Amino acid sequence: MGLKRFGVSLDENLLESLDLFVVNNGFTNRSQAIRFLVEKNIAETKWLCNHVVAGTIIIMYDQSKKDISVRIEEIQQAYQQVILSSSQYYLNSNFCLHIATVTGEAYKLTELSDRLITIKGIKHGKLVMSRAD
Repeated sequence: MGLKRFGVSLDENLLESLDLFVVNNGFTNRSQAIRFLVEKNIAETKWLCNHVVAGTIIIMYDQSKKDISVRIEEIQQAYQQVILSSSQYYLNSNFCLHIATVTGEAYKLTELSDRLITIKGIKHGKLVMSRAD
């Protein structure tokens, strides 16, 4: 597979955003950043279907709010068929890092992730997936 060259026209603001993206993410040049973004978009589009994927769901929350951990447990119980493991790491007296390792159909993992990340009190959440079939 050889590289093909083509021209791209962007308005000035979008080009400045692209250049900032290149710098902030350590890309060598714009082409590398554009390739990354296109591949990422293609992968995320595939995740909307029934492909089997594996990944992690990472959430951060205030551990003093006990109802959050109870809610996480309830949701995970309903999705136990796709959860391989689940761990909590207490980062300090306030924050807990919760990591769930998951595998299954992409739409199911996205559904689980959305339910966990939208629990009231979650400070940060992210789903990372890769095709496994």
